[in-house]
Amino acid sequence: MVTYDEAVGAPCEGSQGKEVQICRELFDALGEAVLLFDQNGRISCANAAAWQMFAGSESNGGVHDNHAERVFPETPELSSFLEGPWPREEDVILRRDSGRRVLRVKAGLLGSGGQRPPTIAIVALDVGEQGVNREALAVSVKELAAKNAQLEELIQKLKQTQNQLMQSEKMASIGQLAAGVAHEINNPVGYVYSNIGTLERYLKDIFLLLDAYRRAELSVELDGCSSANEISQIQEEIDLPFLRKDVGALISECREGINRVKKIVQDLRDFSRAGMEDVWEFADLHKGLDSTLNVVWSELKYKCELRKEYGELPVVECLPSQLNQVFMNLLVNAAQAIPDKGTVTIRTGRVDREVWIEIADTGSGIRPEHRARLFEPFFTTKAPGQGTGLGLPVSYGIVERHGGHIEVESEPGKGATFRIWLPVIQPDKTAQ
Repeated sequence: MVTYDEAVGAPCEGSQGKEVQICRELFDALGEAVLLFDQNGRISCANAAAWQMFAGSESNGGVHDNHAERVFPETPELSSFLEGPWPREEDVILRRDSGRRVLRVKAGLLGSGGQRPPTIAIVALDVGEQGVNREALAVSVKELAAKNAQLEELIQKLKQTQNQLMQSEKMASIGQLAAGVAHEINNPVGYVYSNIGTLERYLKDIFLLLDAYRRAELSVELDGCSSANEISQIQEEIDLPFLRKDVGALISECREGINRVKKIVQDLRDFSRAGMEDVWEFADLHKGLDSTLNVVWSELKYKCELRKEYGELPVVECLPSQLNQVFMNLLVNAAQAIPDKGTVTIRTGRVDREVWIEIADTGSGIRPEHRARLFEPFFTTKAPGQGTGLGLPVSYGIVERHGGHIEVESEPGKGATFRIWLPVIQPDKTAQ
């Protein structure tokens, strides 16, 4: 082992002996642990703080103790510092039976410019509880980042599930309305079909008359009177003036019927469309209400008198297809709340930067014990087969996503009023 004098390059003799002894005492009094390693990685010298830190005992004043290798059988926490690069500074964890500490370690070379091989000097400072806390904080941050990534993944899955749930509720509602929608489509299709049959007969009569005119042209020089008589007889039989007038009416009715079918199919397609939920746009809510009414009209027309009290509304930044689903849920609920005959009223208006849409019915109303649970998933007071209990929770989520809210007023036996409040422009986009 290299002695202390050799390590520091000062022989302990003559006039310098006292100075060397002072240096030796100062070296041993340092609060930082100092270890000197030779080129073979063996400890050549260690001060008292190093003995205490790594060996767990006092050096007994012998910082140049030739038993250092026995006292320091291994220093795995410092082994990487012997390989360079130098200078170097890192925090390392010292683990002993007594516990765990965090050391701030610096490493460099001594005597690299001299003739003798350089000595590797390592200085370690116990940063104490602060270092342990910093290490624990680093671990916590790492764990938090991992949990945050898991949470983000869970949120994405939740969003996908929510979108699937909304689409399922929408399709379930459409399935429930399918029979009524089919009836609505069947009415115009029925009279269009009937009109086409009548029009076909009219055209046969017209072609019959045209054939008579053709024969008259061929025989006019031979027997003009008899041909004129035939034409007149056919005109009387087919009632040509009525036929001419009725053909126009038939074509007009057919066009109206086809347009009604087209509108119903278009509204149904717009309502049920998937993959468009995240397209924000400025939309006319009155148009959305009318489109939804066209889809759910079969639920309303037999027992509800519909009243529209539309106010002045600006175009609203929204997800139109999702709001249409909210309108449908509330309109269907209103119709089903009316046992026999009643009134459904739709009102709209604007207050400052918000618009409101109100759907009121004169039905049986909502019991006080049920009002607190209206927006709970799968809660329903309807008979089996009339609903899934998801209509109002889904509606609540859609309105909340738009930065709005729903107000409910109801008394048993006096109907219910649902009022939707929505911002004209989405707040997060206003701030941009």
